[in-house]
Amino acid sequence: MRGSGHTFSVIASDVEITGNLSAKVDLHIDGKIHGDVTCGSIVQGEGSVIVGKIVAETARLSGRVDGSIEAGDLVIESSARISGDVLYQSLSIAPGGQVEGKFKHRGSQQPNIAKATVDISRNDPLILGADARV
Repeated sequence: MRGSGHTFSVIASDVEITGNLSAKVDLHIDGKIHGDVTCGSIVQGEGSVIVGKIVAETARLSGRVDGSIEAGDLVIESSARISGDVLYQSLSIAPGGQVEGKFKHRGSQQPNIAKATVDISRNDPLILGADARV
């Protein structure tokens, strides 16, 4: 069905995969994955378990994840139990969703100069290094 529109693959609840999983199509996972998952979009069912890193443009997680997550648009449902660090661009967590780990917003590669501060109340001279931009 190439070029015929949107395609996806389903990993059923009775399937267990040991090893990394990479897909160019969207994935719906109800089974167990022991390895890293890389895809465009992932939907994880409530009874699903993923032990490994998830990398996806969009992710809707409802099961258990033991590993880090990197997603552009991330939705953590109320039944989700996540143990690992989360890197996201857009984040939504339903009441009841649980995450044990650090959150970090994925922004552009350019440094955000709006966060830079200088304390000018001190009398010390301001010294800029060779890599400083004004």
